[in-house]
Amino acid sequence: MIERQQIRLLIAEDQPLIRKAVVALLELEPDISVVAQAADGVEAIQAARAFRPDVVLMDVKMPRLDGISATRAILQDNPDAQVIMLTTFETDDLVFEAILAGAKAYLLKDAEEKEILEAIRAAARGEPRLSPRIAEKIIGEFRRVKFPERAEAQLEREPLTEREREVLAGVAAGKGNREIAKELRLAEGTVKNHVSAILAKLHLRSRTELAIKALSGK
Repeated sequence: MIERQQIRLLIAEDQPLIRKAVVALLELEPDISVVAQAADGVEAIQAARAFRPDVVLMDVKMPRLDGISATRAILQDNPDAQVIMLTTFETDDLVFEAILAGAKAYLLKDAEEKEILEAIRAAARGEPRLSPRIAEKIIGEFRRVKFPERAEAQLEREPLTEREREVLAGVAAGKGNREIAKELRLAEGTVKNHVSAILAKLHLRSRTELAIKALSGK
């Protein structure tokens, strides 16, 4: 694979051991090239300006400048860059601030290696990815802000099943029925039926509306 076909990646992580572990993981992937590393938000901005990465793997809490502020600055300089938050923090305010700052994905550090690699490749294609717990937070906030009484009353009468919540997390992460079916080991038609049930319970018209509104908050 030639260089221009590789995903150019910047890693911003203040803990050296974690940074080295992530680099070691990514060096095994022929389609990903780590072009720069940063130990804080200030270094991340400088590195992004110097190396123009396609994707930035960004920690949230870092010295000198946090990852959310760094994300805003990087995207202001280069709107085509895609930022993935990879962090141990999942508090509501940090999640929503990161999404509003322009992060394309929000993953927790306990994510599987496969999930991190998929998120990097998806971000390079302009597709969002969220850890399931983060997806649920965003969906919950969307319901609370947009139609709190109607949604909560409906869900009290007919709550989402565990399987529907798993499918919902996949939809919110921008995944198609086939990908969700493969991950959950279900028939594609079964996933489609689950999506229809979820939309009915949440009073939404389409999976596109669900995914877009969940991520944008609009």
